[in-house]
Amino acid sequence: MVDNSANSTTDFSAPALVEGFAHVVAIENTMVWLEPEQTTSCGGCSASSACGSKGMGSTANRLEARRFRIENPANLVVGERVVVGIRENALINASLTAYAIPIATLLISGILAQWAFGSDLATMAAMVAGLIFGLALSRANASRLSLRGDLAPHFIRRARAGETCNIE
Repeated sequence: MVDNSANSTTDFSAPALVEGFAHVVAIENTMVWLEPEQTTSCGGCSASSACGSKGMGSTANRLEARRFRIENPANLVVGERVVVGIRENALINASLTAYAIPIATLLISGILAQWAFGSDLATMAAMVAGLIFGLALSRANASRLSLRGDLAPHFIRRARAGETCNIE
């Protein structure tokens, strides 16, 4: 009897990756510029009217605005299709930074002002100040995450011909 338990174990200590496809559109020295593929579901979800991937202008302009660059570890060439990934916890950290921090500071400052002063005007002023403070905190945290490289996608592999997303 063959023991396959070593092959079937999952390393839960490794962070999960969110993968996506991109095309190499330009090369500059040791860096490549990638343009993410627009998925077939893009525009088909219930939030499509408010989605940041849509916008003003042509599809080409929107895709160009979403370009990003990475190191060129595999001597990629223009036109190649690649798989890139970002750690799942990086997406969670980015979401918390963008949304939770400003909302939390807005609400906490509003609650404290209402409790301390009992005035709607003071509460509104405190909420605006809390929002501004929260946005500044978010910007600082986003800069810290970016400097550490937590928000940067990483090259995983060249995409195989005909490869698509594995949706389970």
